[in-house]
Amino acid sequence: MRHLLRMAGHSGRTNMHARNLAIVWAPNLLRSKDIEASGFNGTAAFMEVRVQSIVVEFILTHVEQLF
Repeated sequence: MRHLLRMAGHSGRTNMHARNLAIVWAPNLLRSKDIEASGFNGTAAFMEVRVQSIVVEFILTHVEQLF
């Protein structure tokens, strides 16, 4: 998480701020075997990824307090 936070620190050049990093990394960091097994698609899958990205964004913006 601290590495991703450092990456977000370069968002002026990379446009990879905490929200974009969360969108990219959330499915890997918060992988759900239940969702993979059930074969979610469409709206359900989108909503799950949305929740995951919100959680990862929260963690990234509060790294110092959490870790």
